Amino acid sequence: MKPELLVIAPPLQPYLDDLAARYTLHRHDLAGAAGKAALLAEVGPKVQAVITNGHEPLTAEMVAAMPGLQLVSCGSAGYDTIDVAALTARGIPLTNTSDALADDVADTALMLTLAARRGMVPGHAYVASGDWGRQGMFPLQSSLRGKKLGIVGMGKIGQAIIPRAEASGMQVAYFSRTEKPGVNRPFQPDLLALAGWADVLVVIVSGGKGTMNLIDAAVLRALGPQGTLVNVSRGSVVDETALIAALRDGTLGHAALDVFWNEPNPDPALTSLPNVTLYPHHASGTRESRAAMSQLAVANLDAHFSGQPLLSRVS
Repeated sequence: MKPELLVIAPPLQPYLDDLAARYTLHRHDLAGAAGKAALLAEVGPKVQAVITNGHEPLTAEMVAAMPGLQLVSCGSAGYDTIDVAALTARGIPLTNTSDALADDVADTALMLTLAARRGMVPGHAYVASGDWGRQGMFPLQSSLRGKKLGIVGMGKIGQAIIPRAEASGMQVAYFSRTEKPGVNRPFQPDLLALAGWADVLVVIVSGGKGTMNLIDAAVLRALGPQGTLVNVSRGSVVDETALIAALRDGTLGHAALDVFWNEPNPDPALTSLPNVTLYPHHASGTRESRAAMSQLAVANLDAHFSGQPLLSRVS
């Protein structure tokens, strides 16, 4: 008998085809808003595993509708839309794909840092508009070399940012819930102190209630009018109202953002500001990373149903 799999968010098509050959797929993603509850009521008692991502909800009520659920395989790094407490209460493991996307997200963090500090977006406009020829030299910008980078969060992605930043001549320190063994860089348990020290603050923590508005007005104030905030985690981690105010009044120098409170329609009060650099939640958006993420999500399912250890368990 093939294992019964609820597909809330599918992997890329080749990997979905691979699953279809070895699993019985129940396509929650294709059921439509009106049909999802009916589908879950029908197939929930048979479902043994779920494949999803960190954008689609998996609620406690949905978990309760699957009494035989054994595993949730999340095809993204973030999983804040998944009710982890409901899974933990039943001993159901959750896996994610941070390992597969760490390099591309770390690259994006550095790209946004460089774009913000060197004025990449206005520089492009300056050339394209003809202003370079009319007005002369573009204003001088800020080098990364010798600057201080504070990393908020030190999981796999945070660790991947370190060598990239240091190759650009930056000093690195980090804030996390606990000091990470093997990360031989200064650990700062006080987020405000890290922000006050840093020229650039890169945020790469999990979303969810535990990190809601972690980057608040006080942190932005500590980072200061010459500081740059880079967010490649979740929009919910930054108090966006405070961010808009800080950027408007010069309390914060610049924000370079891959994520926003309201996606895919961020607040125009934020996006219209001159001191922001914007990217459409696409830090892992390469063909290579998305293929690796799909592969890892499938591999975790296969490991479970073949009695092997899970490759990337997070809870």
